[in-house]
Amino acid sequence: MKELALHILDIVHNSLRAKANLIEISIFENPTENTYDIRISDNGKGIATDVIDHVTDPFFTSRKTRKVGLGLSLLKQNAERTGGFLTIRSELGKGTIVICRFTLDNFDRPAMGDIAGVVVDFAASFPEKDFVYNHTTTKANYTFDTREVKETLGEMPINTPSIRSYLKEMINENLDEIEIIR
Repeated sequence: MKELALHILDIVHNSLRAKANLIEISIFENPTENTYDIRISDNGKGIATDVIDHVTDPFFTSRKTRKVGLGLSLLKQNAERTGGFLTIRSELGKGTIVICRFTLDNFDRPAMGDIAGVVVDFAASFPEKDFVYNHTTTKANYTFDTREVKETLGEMPINTPSIRSYLKEMINENLDEIEIIR
């Protein structure tokens, strides 16, 4: 995958398949330490201990519709290509945490891509789920939380086209304000 937002999209889909109803995406940019960290956590069903060591194997998948699972293996490969890593922690019945680190200034670190679009698409496509997106730079921190958005909207659905456009624009403006590395 050429963009980190697409990797995030893939992992969030895994969380949704694991029946998570709260998914948190956190990105930490640290130029001082030359790191770019992504953390995705969910409260889904978790991964069994005998399976967790295999989830980054491209020829392993728990899905029955195909015999390969490339998402986590590609993310791991991209992180390691920059000198980074990928780790997964999980507990059955509690959820899963995926953490990956990229070397920030490495030529092979994929660009962020349309993270605002990914977050808004999930919020609108799965309005019964809650998503928290947190992005931290040296300048500031920005948090988008669908629980707050839904409370503010009241009866208006989060997947209304005009609301979707507004939310994407709002997220992008806030990300520009905290000066994320795209």
